[in-house]
Amino acid sequence: MPKKPGTNPKGEFAFFNVVYEDGSQRSNRRVSSELLGGLEGDEPARAFIVEQDRQIAEKGGRVPLAIKSLSRVGAKKK
Repeated sequence: MPKKPGTNPKGEFAFFNVVYEDGSQRSNRRVSSELLGGLEGDEPARAFIVEQDRQIAEKGGRVPLAIKSLSRVGAKKK
């Protein structure tokens, strides 16, 4: 049964673009907003995505790629 419009809480997730050392990119990687904020800023997102990549690579029998850069979707460039 479809949900009523407006029932999904906004701001539940933050989205990140990830660029890997080999030059490949993954867009809109979803990270729970509960992990972010505080003094570390977006750094917990990196740890979360690294762990997620490790699990995916393990299931696929591959080596996880090293992350070159991580940027929040919609954030302005400094």
